[in-house]
Amino acid sequence: MKIVIVGGGWAGCAAAYFASKAGADVVLLEKTDLLLGTGLVGGIMRNNGRYTACEEAVALGAGDIFAVIDSVVRHRNVDFPGHRHASLYDVQRIESVVRKVLENRGIQIKLRSLVNHASVKNGTIEFINTQAGEKITGDVYIDTTGSAGPMKNCIKYGTGCAMCILRCPSFGPRISLAGLAGVNEIMAGEGTHQFEAMSGSCKLDKRSLVKSLVRQLDRNGVVIIPLPEKFHKKDSLRKKACQQYAMEEYATNLIILDTGHAKLMTPYFPIESLKEIDGFREGRYADPYSGGQGNSVRFMAMAPCDDSLKVKGLNNLFCAGEKTGPLVGHTEAIITGALAGDNAVRTARGLSPRILPPELAVGDIISFMNRQMKTEEGMQQKYTFSGSVYFERMKAKGFYSTDIQKINGRVKKLGLTGFFR
Repeated sequence: MKIVIVGGGWAGCAAAYFASKAGADVVLLEKTDLLLGTGLVGGIMRNNGRYTACEEAVALGAGDIFAVIDSVVRHRNVDFPGHRHASLYDVQRIESVVRKVLENRGIQIKLRSLVNHASVKNGTIEFINTQAGEKITGDVYIDTTGSAGPMKNCIKYGTGCAMCILRCPSFGPRISLAGLAGVNEIMAGEGTHQFEAMSGSCKLDKRSLVKSLVRQLDRNGVVIIPLPEKFHKKDSLRKKACQQYAMEEYATNLIILDTGHAKLMTPYFPIESLKEIDGFREGRYADPYSGGQGNSVRFMAMAPCDDSLKVKGLNNLFCAGEKTGPLVGHTEAIITGALAGDNAVRTARGLSPRILPPELAVGDIISFMNRQMKTEEGMQQKYTFSGSVYFERMKAKGFYSTDIQKINGRVKKLGLTGFFR
Protein backbone atom coordinates (compact mmCIF):
# COMPACT_ATOMS: atom_id res chain seq x y z
CA MET A 1 0.00 0.00 0.00
CA LYS A 2 1.24 3.46 -0.83
CA ILE A 3 -0.30 6.56 0.72
CA VAL A 4 0.61 9.99 -0.69
CA ILE A 5 0.07 13.05 1.47
CA VAL A 6 0.19 16.58 0.08
CA GLY A 7 0.94 19.22 2.72
CA GLY A 8 3.44 18.89 5.55
CA GLY A 9 1.73 20.79 8.38
CA TRP A 10 0.57 19.20 11.63
CA ALA A 11 -2.28 17.41 9.84
CA GLY A 12 0.01 16.06 7.12
CA CYS A 13 2.67 14.91 9.58
CA ALA A 14 0.07 13.14 11.74
CA ALA A 15 -1.53 11.54 8.68
CA ALA A 16 1.89 10.32 7.50
CA TYR A 17 2.79 8.92 10.90
CA PHE A 18 -0.44 6.99 11.43
CA ALA A 19 -0.66 5.75 7.85
CA SER A 20 2.85 4.38 8.31
CA LYS A 21 1.94 2.91 11.67
CA ALA A 22 -1.01 1.15 10.00
CA GLY A 23 1.38 -0.58 7.62
CA ALA A 24 1.59 1.60 4.50
CA ASP A 25 4.50 3.02 2.55
CA VAL A 26 4.10 6.78 2.86
CA VAL A 27 5.25 9.74 0.79
CA LEU A 28 4.83 13.21 2.35
CA LEU A 29 5.08 16.23 0.02
CA GLU A 30 5.69 19.74 1.35
CA LYS A 31 6.15 22.81 -0.84
CA THR A 32 8.54 24.65 1.52
CA ASP A 33 11.83 23.55 3.08
CA LEU A 34 10.37 22.86 6.54
CA LEU A 35 7.61 20.70 7.97
CA LEU A 36 4.77 21.79 10.28
CA GLY A 37 3.50 24.91 8.51
CA THR A 38 1.79 27.15 11.06
CA GLY A 39 3.02 24.75 13.73
CA LEU A 40 6.36 26.53 13.33
CA VAL A 41 4.83 29.60 14.94
CA GLY A 42 1.93 28.23 17.01
CA GLY A 43 3.16 26.55 20.16
CA ILE A 44 -0.04 26.33 22.25
CA MET A 45 -1.33 22.92 23.36
CA ARG A 46 -3.70 21.54 26.01
CA ASN A 47 -5.47 24.84 26.65
CA ASN A 48 -9.10 24.46 27.72
CA GLY A 49 -10.84 21.62 25.89
CA ARG A 50 -7.70 20.70 23.99
CA TYR A 51 -6.54 19.00 27.18
CA THR A 52 -9.55 16.69 26.99
CA ALA A 53 -9.14 16.11 23.25
CA CYS A 54 -5.44 15.33 23.67
CA GLU A 55 -6.12 12.74 26.37
CA GLU A 56 -8.94 11.20 24.34
CA ALA A 57 -6.47 10.86 21.47
CA VAL A 58 -3.90 9.26 23.79
CA ALA A 59 -6.48 6.73 24.98
CA LEU A 60 -7.42 6.02 21.36
CA GLY A 61 -3.81 5.11 20.63
CA ALA A 62 -2.74 8.36 18.98
CA GLY A 63 -0.55 9.62 21.77
CA ASP A 64 2.78 9.26 19.97
CA ILE A 65 2.73 12.70 18.35
CA PHE A 66 1.63 14.40 21.57
CA ALA A 67 4.54 12.73 23.40
CA VAL A 68 6.93 14.21 20.82
CA ILE A 69 5.44 17.66 21.44
CA ASP A 70 5.69 17.22 25.20
CA SER A 71 9.44 16.55 24.79
CA VAL A 72 10.03 20.19 23.76
CA VAL A 73 7.49 21.95 26.00
CA ARG A 74 8.88 25.13 27.59
CA HIS A 75 6.02 25.77 30.04
CA ARG A 76 3.19 23.66 31.46
CA ASN A 77 -0.08 24.61 33.16
CA VAL A 78 0.04 28.22 31.99
CA ASP A 79 -3.09 30.33 32.50
CA PHE A 80 -3.79 33.44 30.41
CA PRO A 81 -7.02 35.33 29.65
CA GLY A 82 -9.77 32.88 28.67
CA HIS A 83 -7.42 29.91 28.77
CA ARG A 84 -6.26 27.48 31.43
CA HIS A 85 -3.61 24.78 31.89
CA ALA A 86 -1.89 25.42 28.54
CA SER A 87 1.40 23.86 27.47
CA LEU A 88 3.72 26.00 25.36
CA TYR A 89 6.13 24.11 23.11
CA ASP A 90 9.37 25.51 21.71
CA VAL A 91 8.67 26.55 18.12
CA GLN A 92 12.40 26.64 17.36
CA ARG A 93 12.93 22.98 18.25
CA ILE A 94 9.68 21.29 17.23
CA GLU A 95 10.34 20.77 13.50
CA SER A 96 13.55 18.81 13.92
CA VAL A 97 12.11 16.40 16.49
CA VAL A 98 8.98 15.74 14.42
CA ARG A 99 11.01 15.24 11.25
CA LYS A 100 13.26 12.74 13.03
CA VAL A 101 10.26 10.71 14.21
CA LEU A 102 8.83 10.56 10.69
CA GLU A 103 12.17 9.64 9.16
CA ASN A 104 12.67 6.90 11.74
CA ARG A 105 9.40 5.36 10.55
CA GLY A 106 10.77 5.24 7.01
CA ILE A 107 8.40 7.93 5.70
CA GLN A 108 9.70 9.47 2.49
CA ILE A 109 9.67 13.24 2.97
CA LYS A 110 9.91 15.33 -0.18
CA LEU A 111 10.48 19.02 0.59
CA ARG A 112 10.26 21.81 -2.00
CA SER A 113 7.62 19.71 -3.78
CA LEU A 114 4.79 21.89 -5.05
CA VAL A 115 2.06 19.73 -6.59
CA ASN A 116 0.56 21.29 -9.73
CA HIS A 117 -1.38 18.51 -11.46
CA ALA A 118 -3.63 15.56 -10.60
CA SER A 119 -4.68 12.91 -13.12
CA VAL A 120 -8.16 11.56 -12.37
CA LYS A 121 -9.96 8.69 -14.09
CA ASN A 122 -13.43 7.41 -13.15
CA GLY A 123 -13.36 9.30 -9.84
CA THR A 124 -9.96 7.93 -8.82
CA ILE A 125 -6.69 9.86 -8.62
CA GLU A 126 -4.15 7.92 -10.70
CA PHE A 127 -1.07 10.09 -10.14
CA ILE A 128 0.05 13.62 -9.34
CA ASN A 129 2.85 15.80 -10.71
CA THR A 130 5.05 18.34 -8.99
CA GLN A 131 6.25 21.64 -10.40
CA ALA A 132 9.69 20.06 -10.78
CA GLY A 133 8.22 17.48 -13.18
CA GLU A 134 8.17 14.49 -10.83
CA LYS A 135 5.32 11.99 -11.24
CA ILE A 136 4.10 10.38 -8.00
CA THR A 137 1.63 7.51 -7.81
CA GLY A 138 -0.25 6.15 -4.84
CA ASP A 139 -3.19 3.97 -3.87
CA VAL A 140 -4.84 6.61 -1.69
CA TYR A 141 -4.12 10.34 -1.31
CA ILE A 142 -4.63 12.79 1.56
CA ASP A 143 -5.02 16.54 1.08
CA THR A 144 -3.61 18.50 4.00
CA THR A 145 -2.75 21.65 2.03
CA GLY A 146 -4.61 23.90 4.45
CA SER A 147 -6.72 26.89 3.56
CA ALA A 148 -4.40 29.91 3.83
CA GLY A 149 -3.20 32.13 1.00
CA PRO A 150 -2.06 32.44 -1.69
CA MET A 151 -0.66 35.98 -1.67
CA LYS A 152 -3.44 37.55 -3.73
CA ASN A 153 -5.99 36.49 -1.11
CA CYS A 154 -3.90 37.86 1.76
CA ILE A 155 -3.73 41.19 -0.09
CA LYS A 156 -7.40 41.21 -1.04
CA TYR A 157 -8.92 40.12 2.27
CA GLY A 158 -6.23 41.08 4.79
CA THR A 159 -4.33 44.27 5.40
CA GLY A 160 -1.67 43.43 2.84
CA CYS A 161 0.56 40.42 2.34
CA ALA A 162 2.99 39.98 5.21
CA MET A 163 5.84 37.51 4.70
CA CYS A 164 4.30 34.80 6.86
CA ILE A 165 5.43 31.28 7.70
CA LEU A 166 3.91 29.96 4.44
CA ARG A 167 6.47 31.99 2.45
CA CYS A 168 4.51 32.03 -0.80
CA PRO A 169 6.99 34.42 -2.47
CA SER A 170 9.79 31.89 -1.92
CA PHE A 171 8.07 28.56 -2.48
CA GLY A 172 4.91 29.27 -4.44
CA PRO A 173 1.24 29.53 -3.52
CA ARG A 174 -0.96 27.02 -1.74
CA ILE A 175 -2.33 24.63 -4.35
CA SER A 176 -5.15 22.35 -3.26
CA LEU A 177 -4.96 18.69 -4.26
CA ALA A 178 -8.74 18.45 -4.05
CA GLY A 179 -9.04 21.44 -6.36
CA LEU A 180 -6.57 19.96 -8.85
CA ALA A 181 -8.60 16.74 -8.83
CA GLY A 182 -11.74 18.62 -9.85
CA VAL A 183 -13.50 18.84 -6.49
CA ASN A 184 -15.89 21.76 -6.17
CA GLU A 185 -14.36 23.26 -3.04
CA ILE A 186 -16.08 25.50 -0.51
CA MET A 187 -14.59 28.86 -1.45
CA ALA A 188 -14.53 32.23 0.27
CA GLY A 189 -14.74 35.32 -1.85
CA GLU A 190 -17.07 37.29 -4.06
CA GLY A 191 -20.63 36.02 -4.35
CA THR A 192 -20.61 34.24 -0.97
CA HIS A 193 -20.79 35.26 2.65
CA GLN A 194 -17.30 36.05 3.91
CA PHE A 195 -15.79 33.41 6.17
CA GLU A 196 -12.08 34.04 5.63
CA ALA A 197 -10.05 35.17 8.64
CA MET A 198 -6.55 36.25 9.64
CA SER A 199 -4.07 34.12 11.52
CA GLY A 200 -4.11 35.00 15.16
CA SER A 201 -0.65 36.04 16.31
CA CYS A 202 2.74 37.56 15.52
CA LYS A 203 6.24 36.61 16.62
CA LEU A 204 8.70 38.97 18.27
CA ASP A 205 12.40 38.20 18.54
CA LYS A 206 12.98 37.87 22.28
CA ARG A 207 16.49 39.30 21.91
CA SER A 208 14.95 42.62 20.83
CA LEU A 209 13.03 43.02 24.11
CA VAL A 210 14.33 44.39 27.40
CA LYS A 211 15.93 41.74 29.60
CA SER A 212 13.46 42.16 32.46
CA LEU A 213 10.59 41.30 30.11
CA VAL A 214 12.44 38.27 28.77
CA ARG A 215 13.09 37.06 32.32
CA GLN A 216 9.36 37.27 33.08
CA LEU A 217 8.55 35.31 29.94
CA ASP A 218 11.17 32.66 30.70
CA ARG A 219 9.93 32.32 34.27
CA ASN A 220 6.15 32.46 33.84
CA GLY A 221 5.49 31.71 30.19
CA VAL A 222 3.15 34.69 29.89
CA VAL A 223 3.31 38.48 30.27
CA ILE A 224 0.30 40.82 30.15
CA ILE A 225 0.94 44.53 29.56
CA PRO A 226 -1.95 47.05 29.55
CA LEU A 227 -2.06 49.15 26.38
CA PRO A 228 -2.57 52.91 26.25
CA GLU A 229 -6.12 53.57 25.06
CA LYS A 230 -4.93 54.91 21.69
CA PHE A 231 -3.59 51.44 20.88
CA HIS A 232 -6.74 49.50 21.75
CA LYS A 233 -7.63 47.23 18.83
CA LYS A 234 -11.22 46.15 19.35
CA ASP A 235 -11.92 46.25 15.63
CA SER A 236 -9.27 43.57 14.94
CA LEU A 237 -10.85 40.87 17.10
CA ARG A 238 -13.49 39.87 14.55
CA LYS A 239 -10.78 39.35 11.90
CA LYS A 240 -9.01 36.58 13.79
CA ALA A 241 -9.19 32.95 12.72
CA CYS A 242 -8.70 31.96 16.35
CA GLN A 243 -11.98 33.26 17.74
CA GLN A 244 -11.12 31.80 21.16
CA TYR A 245 -8.96 34.91 21.57
CA ALA A 246 -11.64 37.38 20.45
CA MET A 247 -11.96 38.78 23.96
CA GLU A 248 -11.73 42.27 25.41
CA GLU A 249 -8.44 41.46 27.12
CA TYR A 250 -6.73 40.85 23.78
CA ALA A 251 -7.81 44.25 22.47
CA THR A 252 -6.72 46.27 25.49
CA ASN A 253 -3.51 44.46 26.48
CA LEU A 254 -0.37 43.06 24.95
CA ILE A 255 -0.65 39.38 25.83
CA ILE A 256 2.65 37.63 25.13
CA LEU A 257 3.44 33.91 25.46
CA ASP A 258 6.86 32.29 25.54
CA THR A 259 7.13 29.74 22.73
CA GLY A 260 10.83 30.29 22.10
CA HIS A 261 9.87 33.50 20.35
CA ALA A 262 7.68 36.03 22.14
CA LYS A 263 4.24 35.15 20.75
CA LEU A 264 2.20 38.36 20.52
CA MET A 265 -1.49 37.41 20.57
CA THR A 266 -2.78 39.73 17.89
CA PRO A 267 -3.07 39.29 14.10
CA TYR A 268 -0.85 42.34 13.58
CA PHE A 269 0.53 45.35 15.47
CA PRO A 270 2.36 48.21 13.70
CA ILE A 271 5.99 48.11 14.72
CA GLU A 272 6.19 51.90 15.07
CA SER A 273 3.35 51.75 17.63
CA LEU A 274 4.92 48.83 19.46
CA LYS A 275 8.18 50.78 19.88
CA GLU A 276 6.32 53.46 21.85
CA ILE A 277 5.62 50.96 24.64
CA ASP A 278 8.17 50.49 27.43
CA GLY A 279 10.22 47.38 26.94
CA PHE A 280 9.65 47.27 23.18
CA ARG A 281 11.68 50.26 21.99
CA GLU A 282 14.03 47.97 20.05
CA GLY A 283 11.36 45.37 19.32
CA ARG A 284 11.28 43.64 15.96
CA TYR A 285 9.32 40.81 14.42
CA ALA A 286 11.12 37.52 13.87
CA ASP A 287 11.72 36.92 10.18
CA PRO A 288 9.93 35.72 8.20
CA TYR A 289 6.90 36.25 10.43
CA SER A 290 6.27 39.92 9.70
CA GLY A 291 3.38 41.13 11.81
CA GLY A 292 3.44 44.89 11.56
CA GLN A 293 1.09 45.07 8.61
CA GLY A 294 -0.94 41.87 8.48
CA ASN A 295 -0.86 38.13 8.55
CA SER A 296 -1.87 35.13 6.44
CA VAL A 297 -5.54 34.86 5.52
CA ARG A 298 -7.07 31.44 6.13
CA PHE A 299 -10.20 29.43 5.26
CA MET A 300 -10.14 30.43 1.61
CA ALA A 301 -10.85 26.91 0.27
CA MET A 302 -12.09 23.79 2.05
CA ALA A 303 -12.92 20.33 0.73
CA PRO A 304 -16.41 18.86 1.21
CA CYS A 305 -15.96 15.66 3.20
CA ASP A 306 -17.93 13.23 5.34
CA ASP A 307 -17.28 12.35 8.98
CA SER A 308 -14.63 9.79 7.96
CA LEU A 309 -12.85 12.70 6.22
CA LYS A 310 -13.27 11.13 2.80
CA VAL A 311 -13.57 13.88 0.17
CA LYS A 312 -16.89 13.73 -1.62
CA GLY A 313 -16.76 12.90 -5.32
CA LEU A 314 -13.49 10.96 -5.30
CA ASN A 315 -12.82 7.33 -4.46
CA ASN A 316 -9.33 7.64 -3.02
CA LEU A 317 -8.93 11.09 -1.47
CA PHE A 318 -9.16 12.03 2.20
CA CYS A 319 -8.44 15.38 3.85
CA ALA A 320 -7.42 16.65 7.28
CA GLY A 321 -6.74 19.85 9.21
CA GLU A 322 -8.22 23.11 7.96
CA LYS A 323 -8.94 21.43 4.62
CA THR A 324 -11.93 19.77 6.34
CA GLY A 325 -13.53 23.10 7.29
CA PRO A 326 -13.09 26.08 9.63
CA LEU A 327 -11.28 23.95 12.20
CA VAL A 328 -8.66 25.83 14.24
CA GLY A 329 -5.62 24.48 16.04
CA HIS A 330 -2.74 22.01 16.21
CA THR A 331 -4.62 19.47 18.31
CA GLU A 332 -7.51 19.55 15.88
CA ALA A 333 -5.14 19.09 12.92
CA ILE A 334 -3.31 16.18 14.55
CA ILE A 335 -6.51 14.31 15.40
CA THR A 336 -8.03 14.72 11.94
CA GLY A 337 -4.66 13.81 10.43
CA ALA A 338 -4.53 10.61 12.46
CA LEU A 339 -8.06 9.67 11.35
CA ALA A 340 -7.36 10.46 7.68
CA GLY A 341 -4.11 8.48 7.73
CA ASP A 342 -5.76 5.47 9.33
CA ASN A 343 -8.76 5.58 6.97
CA ALA A 344 -6.53 5.96 3.91
CA VAL A 345 -4.86 2.65 4.77
CA ARG A 346 -8.20 0.97 5.44
CA THR A 347 -9.40 2.13 2.02
CA ALA A 348 -6.24 0.84 0.36
CA ARG A 349 -6.94 -2.54 2.00
CA GLY A 350 -10.52 -2.59 0.71
CA LEU A 351 -12.02 -1.91 4.16
CA SER A 352 -14.63 0.71 5.00
CA PRO A 353 -13.34 3.90 6.62
CA ARG A 354 -14.29 4.53 10.24
CA ILE A 355 -15.50 7.58 12.10
CA LEU A 356 -14.73 8.83 15.57
CA PRO A 357 -18.04 8.60 17.47
CA PRO A 358 -19.90 11.70 18.67
CA GLU A 359 -19.77 10.34 22.23
CA LEU A 360 -16.21 11.67 22.30
CA ALA A 361 -15.17 15.29 21.80
CA VAL A 362 -12.74 14.27 19.03
CA GLY A 363 -15.60 12.74 17.05
CA ASP A 364 -18.29 15.22 17.96
CA ILE A 365 -16.31 18.23 16.71
CA ILE A 366 -16.06 16.67 13.22
CA SER A 367 -19.73 15.73 12.92
CA PHE A 368 -20.89 19.01 14.52
CA MET A 369 -18.73 21.11 12.19
CA ASN A 370 -19.92 19.20 9.13
CA ARG A 371 -23.56 19.83 10.09
CA GLN A 372 -22.96 23.49 10.89
CA MET A 373 -21.15 24.10 7.60
CA LYS A 374 -24.41 23.47 5.77
CA THR A 375 -25.82 26.71 7.23
CA GLU A 376 -24.75 30.28 6.52
CA GLU A 377 -24.44 31.06 10.22
CA GLY A 378 -22.36 27.95 10.81
CA MET A 379 -19.96 28.87 8.03
CA GLN A 380 -19.16 32.11 9.81
CA GLN A 381 -18.03 30.30 12.97
CA LYS A 382 -14.68 28.73 13.79
CA TYR A 383 -14.46 25.38 15.56
CA THR A 384 -11.86 24.57 18.17
CA PHE A 385 -11.61 22.64 21.42
CA SER A 386 -10.11 25.70 23.12
CA GLY A 387 -12.87 28.28 22.82
CA SER A 388 -15.73 29.87 20.90
CA VAL A 389 -18.84 27.86 20.04
CA TYR A 390 -17.35 24.38 20.23
CA PHE A 391 -15.75 24.71 23.66
CA GLU A 392 -19.13 25.90 24.94
CA ARG A 393 -20.67 22.80 23.37
CA MET A 394 -18.02 20.61 25.03
CA LYS A 395 -18.92 21.97 28.43
CA ALA A 396 -22.67 21.70 27.81
CA LYS A 397 -22.34 18.04 26.76
CA GLY A 398 -20.10 17.19 29.71
CA PHE A 399 -17.07 16.37 27.54
CA TYR A 400 -14.66 18.90 29.07
CA SER A 401 -12.50 17.35 31.78
CA THR A 402 -8.89 17.32 32.96
CA ASP A 403 -9.42 14.05 34.83
CA ILE A 404 -7.35 11.60 32.77
CA GLN A 405 -8.87 8.57 34.49
CA LYS A 406 -12.37 9.80 33.64
CA ILE A 407 -11.40 10.47 30.01
CA ASN A 408 -9.81 7.02 29.69
CA GLY A 409 -12.91 5.46 31.17
CA ARG A 410 -15.13 7.17 28.60
CA VAL A 411 -13.01 5.81 25.75
CA LYS A 412 -12.91 2.34 27.33
CA LYS A 413 -16.68 2.27 27.82
CA LEU A 414 -17.07 2.78 24.05
CA GLY A 415 -14.68 -0.10 23.38
CA LEU A 416 -12.27 2.22 21.57
CA THR A 417 -9.11 1.99 23.67
CA GLY A 418 -6.26 1.68 21.18
CA PHE A 419 -8.52 2.59 18.23
CA PHE A 420 -5.52 3.74 16.17
CA ARG A 421 -3.50 0.60 16.90
